[in-house]
Amino acid sequence: MKIGIIGAGVAGLASAVRMASRGHEVHVFESNSYPGGKLSEFELQGYRFDAGPSLFTMPQYVDDLYRAAGENPAHHFEYERLPVVCHYFWEDGTNLLAYAEKGRFAEEVEDKLGVPPERLHLALADSQRKYELTGRIFLEKSLHRLDTWLNGRVLRAMLAIPGLDLFTNMNAVNRRHLKEPRLVQLFNRFATYNGSNPYKAPGLLSIIPHFEHHIGAFFPRGGMYNITKSIYDLAVRKGVTFHFNTPVQEIIVREGRAEALRLDEREEPFERIISNMDVFFTYRKLLPRERHPERTLRQQKSTSALIFYWGIRRQFPELGLHNIFFSEDYRTEFRHLEEGKLFDDPTVYINITQKCEPGDAPEGCENWFTMINAPYDSGQDWDSLIRQSRKQILDKLSRMLQVDIEPLIECEEVLEPRTIESKTASHLGALYGTSSNNRMAAFLRHPNFSSRIKGLYFCGGSVHPGGGIPLALLSAKIVDEVMQAES
Repeated sequence: MKIGIIGAGVAGLASAVRMASRGHEVHVFESNSYPGGKLSEFELQGYRFDAGPSLFTMPQYVDDLYRAAGENPAHHFEYERLPVVCHYFWEDGTNLLAYAEKGRFAEEVEDKLGVPPERLHLALADSQRKYELTGRIFLEKSLHRLDTWLNGRVLRAMLAIPGLDLFTNMNAVNRRHLKEPRLVQLFNRFATYNGSNPYKAPGLLSIIPHFEHHIGAFFPRGGMYNITKSIYDLAVRKGVTFHFNTPVQEIIVREGRAEALRLDEREEPFERIISNMDVFFTYRKLLPRERHPERTLRQQKSTSALIFYWGIRRQFPELGLHNIFFSEDYRTEFRHLEEGKLFDDPTVYINITQKCEPGDAPEGCENWFTMINAPYDSGQDWDSLIRQSRKQILDKLSRMLQVDIEPLIECEEVLEPRTIESKTASHLGALYGTSSNNRMAAFLRHPNFSSRIKGLYFCGGSVHPGGGIPLALLSAKIVDEVMQAES
């Protein structure tokens, strides 16, 4: 079977591997000159930066992809489990190391925040319980096929609904378990992993800490871009043909079936088509003659990001790979984001891959991926907002690290909602497609197939099961399973 894939983001690459591993002829069309989409890299004056996602969890999904292709993942892709997941900092001078090992994490929380260990263990156990009840169902299976709902595990999960916190929000769940405001804030942060607001997102999202503190956080050898590179190389070994600098103009539909892709002035026929393009643009740009799922396309968008890539002429031993400098008023920060604004005291995230890959920065230096959450693009004066935010971020970091940061910046690059949209075709620069700020969000995401157009499938962060590397990889697996069930 001849299969056309639109987009070489991580989900498109994973789909290509799975399709080729089944013996299909696979062609991938990518408008950029490189694979990876958001999961890309660049160099600046001797500093290497991962441009997009910086956190690697659930590595088993990459391993699973290799095994599906008949290869041993250990021969091609190496990663290490982080002993410390994240370094956290508050304005009152408190700093805390989130150890991967639960017992040590609990000791740190008791020492720094005065929280009895049993509270942390209770919260993590609740996270694990919810994941084991629902994760394999709602993340690894299509929610839009009858056979999913006829599964016995689904019935057990449905019976457990009263204990899944679907009818309350993450903040309420975390306050119930943890109580101490700074620890609640730390656990509320996990809502940002899919661009949501912890004061609105359903309490079921409290499963996210399970990914870091039971399964673990990891770092791939060579940096995050090595995820892209290794999967791309695997696809090439499986015989996938890549067409870079080749944007698709239209998906040709005849008699209710996707039959071809229009590339400039020519048509290329395919028996199946998989879109890794943002689902909004898939419909608006590539399916202009077809009926669009307006309710889905008009859902609230997730947050975006404002990122400063800084080459820093100094090393900071108190910082690790992942670092968070919290806002003093988290609720107001999220209210501003909901209103399409940037808060004047933002929570700042710094990723420094030099801590794990010394060659990512010149000797004695560090590569800072410095990010704040930002609203999606709704016509704000971004040039002014970027200038203001840069000053606020530098003031905050200089104050909390007790070092004047700006003179240490040797080089700088900026990524913001407008350029996120232009570089990755993410509608309005939203990083995760739609937000998860209501309890039905998982069911309102676009399915991994079209119910109206035969032979058309969808993968990537804008469709089920959601944004982020693990879920993008799972979307490709779901497409594969749905396609097999239909054949």
